[in-house]
Amino acid sequence: MQDFEKLGVFYLGREYDLARKAAEDSPILYDSKDLVTHAVCVGMTGSGKTGLCISLIEEAAIDGIPSILIDPKGDLSNLFLTFPQLRGEDFLPWINAEDAAKKGLSPEDYANQQAATWKKGLGDWGEDGGRIQRLRDAAEFAIYTPGSNAGMPVSILKSFAVPPFEILDDGEMLQERINTTVTSLLGMVGISADPLTSREHILVSTIIARTWLDGHDLDLASLIQAIQTPPMTRIGVLDLEAFYPARDRFNLVLALNNLVASPGFATWMEGVPLDIGQILYTPKGKPRVAIFSIAHLGDAERMFFVSLLLNQFLGWMRTQSGTTSLRALVYMDEIFGYFPPVANPPSKLPLLTLLKQARAFGVGIVLATQNPVDLDYKGLSNTGTWFIGRLQTERDKARVMDGLEGAVTAAGASFDRSRMEQIISGLGNRVFLMNNTHEDEPVVFTTRWAMSYLRGPLTRSQIKILMDPYKARLPIAAPAAATRTRPAPAAAVTGAPDDAAPPSTSFDEDAPAAVVLGKAPARATPGAQAAGLQPTLPPDVSQFFIPVRGSGGMLVYQPVLVGAAKIRYADARSKIDTADSTIVVTAISDAAVPVNWDESVAPEWSLKDVEKKPSKPGQFADLPVAAGRAKSYVSWSRDFVDWVYSTRRLELFRSPGTGAISNPGESERDFRVRLSQVVHEQRDEATDTLRRKYAPKRAALVEKLRRAQQAEDREQNQASQAKMQTAISVGATILGAFLGRKTVSSSTVGKATTAARGVGRAMQQGDDVTRAQENVRVLQQQLEDLDAELESDIKALAARNDPAIEDMDTLVLKPKKSDIAVQLVSLVWTPYWQNANGMLTPAW
Repeated sequence: MQDFEKLGVFYLGREYDLARKAAEDSPILYDSKDLVTHAVCVGMTGSGKTGLCISLIEEAAIDGIPSILIDPKGDLSNLFLTFPQLRGEDFLPWINAEDAAKKGLSPEDYANQQAATWKKGLGDWGEDGGRIQRLRDAAEFAIYTPGSNAGMPVSILKSFAVPPFEILDDGEMLQERINTTVTSLLGMVGISADPLTSREHILVSTIIARTWLDGHDLDLASLIQAIQTPPMTRIGVLDLEAFYPARDRFNLVLALNNLVASPGFATWMEGVPLDIGQILYTPKGKPRVAIFSIAHLGDAERMFFVSLLLNQFLGWMRTQSGTTSLRALVYMDEIFGYFPPVANPPSKLPLLTLLKQARAFGVGIVLATQNPVDLDYKGLSNTGTWFIGRLQTERDKARVMDGLEGAVTAAGASFDRSRMEQIISGLGNRVFLMNNTHEDEPVVFTTRWAMSYLRGPLTRSQIKILMDPYKARLPIAAPAAATRTRPAPAAAVTGAPDDAAPPSTSFDEDAPAAVVLGKAPARATPGAQAAGLQPTLPPDVSQFFIPVRGSGGMLVYQPVLVGAAKIRYADARSKIDTADSTIVVTAISDAAVPVNWDESVAPEWSLKDVEKKPSKPGQFADLPVAAGRAKSYVSWSRDFVDWVYSTRRLELFRSPGTGAISNPGESERDFRVRLSQVVHEQRDEATDTLRRKYAPKRAALVEKLRRAQQAEDREQNQASQAKMQTAISVGATILGAFLGRKTVSSSTVGKATTAARGVGRAMQQGDDVTRAQENVRVLQQQLEDLDAELESDIKALAARNDPAIEDMDTLVLKPKKSDIAVQLVSLVWTPYWQNANGMLTPAW
């Protein structure tokens, strides 16, 4: 058997002879880079489609490629069932008890039988438990269950967050994102909304667009509030009330509120954020195979989630750099209903966009279906690889042939429809036709044995058993809660009595530290106006305000000191010259030391948020005396520079194997992920270079071998003819002697002599054949040696340090004081809502 463990290729099976109905020895090795032009897999139930696609995912995982897998049926969870020891007890919890009963076996005996079957099946394909362990070591596997706690629950809150700048800056992409988000959300409440004619769709789209372009996130609660009280008075040229009266909007508010209030919807609001970058890789930078199991959801919920997931993936993808190597894989197990030829469900637009644009970012899209009639083949015209298995009806075959013909002609290749139809008609179970536009011609192959135990769909309880150990160690976001609250500090508001009883000290420990900044004992402030009004400050004391968002309770402004600076870090030896920014806030008090920068924290807002005037009127907390003097800020600014100089360091990660250094602000995880992609690109480029280097030598040897084989055939023919002629001549001579000639005539002697010479020529021809055969053997050996040398050089590339597992060095850079440029040290008023119980809630 040929070696299939080659760098950057996926082992999918072996070539198959349809005439003999038998597998051949040649392995099918699929270049990972070919997958960036996407793939489609079609085949009826029982064709082996799921096994082929799971094998493809296994190969990608071994190669360090993360995957997003959308699983409407529950089959892909089988990727979790990998048992390196191949023991019966490993299989026992996952066997189908009904299958065991049908065979008259106990569960234990049936599990042992399954283990033996898998061990033999793997062995027949050159695989074993060691390869299974390699798969498990290469990637982490996780099952996500939106709307359920069986697996990893998924929070959809981030789906309404402001998209990346790359999408905001692209009007078409932004509109696509909004349209699919709104269409899928309205579909959840039973509203089939057209983006051009539905007033519900137009209103919600307008609200989301305005909020996002203002740079603010949304959640469902704030969206519902905005529908009831929209942030605009006109829609197009019509007055809002004329376009969509308040009494009608209330019906939409009720529908969405009922959705949010339903007990089952609570699970949609908790769990891991739908953050593609965090899902594709673990915190340590290990690639993850993320299985999104949605079999438990209703049709509307499935469409809602699939659309959101695809949109989130698009947003992540647009932030990545371009590459020709495979970066990530997106696979959907049953595309039926999500990519139809005529209708336009919310999922279709992001799928079309991915098929058109993902190639440039190194993302491979793989779509599978057992319903080939319900596919938009025009949308698949640019798909580079087609895997076609056994089909059920002639109609299915005709539709697949139409789609395949479109893809082949779009690639500029010729298409022999009759030959393809003949091949497809002869396919059997686990036998597929692969048409890859990167190869010269299509190939028929039979799929290899999957390393995962293909036991069929897993139940929710089985998924829970698998995922419970993972939930304990994977980060899960806290459930969406009510707005954070914190008791107001005693006497924090001007006019509160000094001896007021302090409120409860219990508060949310995760609330922003900036909430408590600005506390000060109650006392008169020089120059202050009447109680609760904004203090009057000298003109050389600058003050700024954080704008107010939302509404609720009494508005109270509290003072904090803000320090912001640009810091330059330079290191000639490492060739690093970069700048970083820092912004912190700290409390101001009337203590002997009014400001302590060591107690500062990072705020939840940035400098771009500050304004020169308050956006809404409100009460003001007491201002400490020192904050009313201009010279205080000069002193605090000097202290701020000293504090930055003594505390700020730029810590960068350095890869010992590659010498690469992380970017400022780049986490170790993100640095490892980036390096892994660079290594993949370098590996693919180096592999191509090696193949080009060896190609002329190999082509010359192949040509010599072809000629040697032709010479061997020629010598064989000549030897055969010589033997035949000699046999005839000798036979004739002997026959003449037996025909009654009593004396040996000269002619008889001559014939005998000729026959003898013929025997000599035949022997000579035999020697020529032997020499020709030896020449062929020598050339074949030279060709095998050359191929082995090439593979050795390619494998040497894999021996390079793997940035995913190597120990990183840390490079620490300290700034010079002269490289610290203070941008701002100033008084800033931060707004809070105060309720009747004195609880404060951030109002920004």
